[in-house]
Amino acid sequence: MNNTFLNMASIGDFDPLNASIPATKVEITVSCRNLLDRDTFSKSDPICVLYTQGMGNKEWREFGRTEVIDNTLNPDFVRKFILDYFFEERQNLRFDLYDVDSKSANLSKHDFLGQAYCTLGEVVGSLGSRSEKALGGIQGKNCGTIIVKAEELNNCRESVMMQFCGNKLDKKDFFGKSDPFLVFYRSNEDGTFTICHKTEVVKNTLNPVWQAFKISVRALCNGDYDRTIKVEVYDWDRDGSHDFIGEFSTSYRELSRGQSQFNVYEVINPKKKGRKKKYLNSGTVTLLSFLVDIDVTFLDYIKGGTQINFTVAIDFTASNGNPAQPTSLHYMSPYQLNAYAMALKAVGEIIQDYDSDKMFPALGFGAKLPPDGRISHEFALNGNPQNPYCTGIDGVMEAYYQSLKSVQLYGPTNFSPVINHVARYAASVKDGSQYFVLLIITDGVISDMAQTKESIVNAACLPMSIIIVGVGPAEFDAMVELDGDEIRISSRGRYAERDIVQFVPFRDYIDRTGNHILSMARLAKDVLAEIPDQFLSYMRTRGIKPSPAPPPYTPPPYTPPGQPIQTQI
Repeated sequence: MNNTFLNMASIGDFDPLNASIPATKVEITVSCRNLLDRDTFSKSDPICVLYTQGMGNKEWREFGRTEVIDNTLNPDFVRKFILDYFFEERQNLRFDLYDVDSKSANLSKHDFLGQAYCTLGEVVGSLGSRSEKALGGIQGKNCGTIIVKAEELNNCRESVMMQFCGNKLDKKDFFGKSDPFLVFYRSNEDGTFTICHKTEVVKNTLNPVWQAFKISVRALCNGDYDRTIKVEVYDWDRDGSHDFIGEFSTSYRELSRGQSQFNVYEVINPKKKGRKKKYLNSGTVTLLSFLVDIDVTFLDYIKGGTQINFTVAIDFTASNGNPAQPTSLHYMSPYQLNAYAMALKAVGEIIQDYDSDKMFPALGFGAKLPPDGRISHEFALNGNPQNPYCTGIDGVMEAYYQSLKSVQLYGPTNFSPVINHVARYAASVKDGSQYFVLLIITDGVISDMAQTKESIVNAACLPMSIIIVGVGPAEFDAMVELDGDEIRISSRGRYAERDIVQFVPFRDYIDRTGNHILSMARLAKDVLAEIPDQFLSYMRTRGIKPSPAPPPYTPPPYTPPGQPIQTQI
C-alpha cells in the first residue's frame, strides 16, 4: 500500500470532530506568602520549580523554574508556566520552593522551603481560577502558603472564518471538468502534518468557489501564527481514489493579511514540475475573506463559577454475578479494584475538581432492598433516600461497598429512572450556574430501551451529559445506539436536540500489562473528552454568557509580628 493511497484513505474518512486538537493552553502564575526564612543575615531568596507527571507512569519530571527573587518571604514570581490543558485528564502538578544560596543549577545545593501538590483541574476549577494551598514537606514547620492562578491564553480563544476560490485548476476528469476540494493540514513540532479541515466538493468546474468555513486557531496552527499550514487540492472521485491536483503552503500570519496579492497561491504538483520543463502551475487558489472571532470558552464559564455536578449510578442486577465470588463483576478483592470501582474512580477523580462542595449523589438500580425486598431502580447507595450525597469520591466508593453487603442483586436493567432523577435537578437550574454529568456503570443489556430513549431526548435540552461505561464481556449494541455519534437518537419521532451520551466498553481500555493506572487514565480521557463541547453547545444555544470572574484577590501586605498595622487615614 503506497503512501499516497494511505493519505487518500485518511482524507476520505476525516472527521473534523475527532481530529485530536491540542487542548487550550493556560498560563500559571505563582505567588507565596510567609515562606520560611533560611538566611541568617537577610531573608530567603526563593525560586519555584514546577513538576508534572506522565500519564500512567507517575514519574515526576521537572517542567520549569521561575526566576529567583532576592530577599523576600512573599514572592510574586514574574516568570509564568504555560501548560496544555485537557479537561479529560488528571494533570498532577507539584510546586517545590527553594532558597537559592549559590549559582548552582543543582537543587540539592539549595535549602528546601516546602512543596504543594494539586491538579491543573483544581486550579482552573477554583473560583476565579485561583487556588491557595498550605506549603508542606518540612515536619513540624509551617512553611507558608502558595497561590496558584491560571489564565487561558488569548490566542486559544480565536476562531477564523475563511473563504477560498480556485482558478484554472488542472482538468483531471476524462469526460467533464474536475470536482475540486481542499484539504488543510497543520504542521506539528516533529515535522509531520495533521489534517485539520476539508472543504466540500464543488462539482464540474476548474474555477470553484468554496463555502466559507470557521476553524479554531488552535486547530489550524496550534496558536502559532508562523507555523506552516499546508493545503492540498484534489479532484474528487466517487470510488474514493481522489486525484491529486497540487499543493501550496501558507501560515496564519500570511492569511491574516486578508484578500490581497499576497494571498493568491500557485498550486504546484511536484511530479509534473519534475517532468515538464515549461510547467508553471496547476492553477491558483485565492483567499477571498478572512475574519477573526473571539470565542467564549469552557474555561470562561468555569472561571465565572459554573459548577459541574457529578452523579454516579451503578448496576446491581443479578447478571453481574454473586459479589462474594471472584468471578463477579462486583467482587471486592482485597488486592485490586473491580471494574465498577475503577470506572467510578477514573471519571470521578477528574470531575470532582469542578465541584466546589465535593458532595456527590450516588445511586444504584436493579436491586432488592432490605427490609422488605422491594425492587428499586434509583436507590441511594448510602441508604438515605432523602440525602443520597456522599462526601468526595472516596465517600461514593465507601457507599458502593456498603450497599453491596446489604442489597440483593436482582433486575431488570432499567436506565430511565436514574436519568430522570438527574434530569429533575438539571431542569431546576437552567441559568448556566450548574451543569450535570451522570455516570452510569452497567454490565449489560437495557430492559427499558424505549423509556431510556425518551428520557435522553428529554434530557438533551437540559444542562446535562450522560456517560455510560459498559463493564464485563456482554454485547453492548443497544448502548452504541444511545450514543448519538452515528445517528442522532430519537423517541416517538422527536430527535434529541444535541448528542449528550458517550458510551464506552471498559474492556477496550484495559492495559494488557496490567497497569490499572493507565487503564483508568485511558478510560477517563475517552469518556470525558466530549463533555466541554456538550457543555458549550448547551450554553450557546441558550444564549447563556459566562459570569464575570470575581475580582482578583490581593493579599494584604505582610506585617511582621508585633508591628502595628498601618491604616489609611
